[in-house]
Amino acid sequence: MSLKKQISEDLKSSMKSGDTIKRDTLRMLDAMIKNTEIEKMKKEEGLNDAEVLEVLARAVKQRRDSVEQFEKGGRADLADKEKKEIEIISVYLPEQLGEDKVREIIKEAISQTGASGKADIGKVMGAAMGKLKGQADGNDVKKVAEELLG
Repeated sequence: MSLKKQISEDLKSSMKSGDTIKRDTLRMLDAMIKNTEIEKMKKEEGLNDAEVLEVLARAVKQRRDSVEQFEKGGRADLADKEKKEIEIISVYLPEQLGEDKVREIIKEAISQTGASGKADIGKVMGAAMGKLKGQADGNDVKKVAEELLG
């Protein structure tokens, strides 16, 4: 079953069960997927799983940014809501790699690109994110890369 179809099925079951936060989160995801289909002019054939994963990763990133802002603003209630949404969306994402594996891939990228300092962070990030796409948060990857190049 495609990822888009799985989200639709889970949306229907959450509507029947009365799980409001899951229902609302999945509705938002469904809308994001449909908007992306329109943007990419793929309304008829729909997005493939890789494209849906990009949409999901973008949604998680937005939520993480919101959590950070809400915590700075002293709105723990809104931050908690965003964290619950992240948990719901994360079910559909591939398993995230641990820091050790991320470090290993970044070291590989550094040796491949011949990077020698922080000025080469762009080359390293490009190579590393190609391998880590959807499996690690870009901010975490950047921190490790800066640490290793620093």
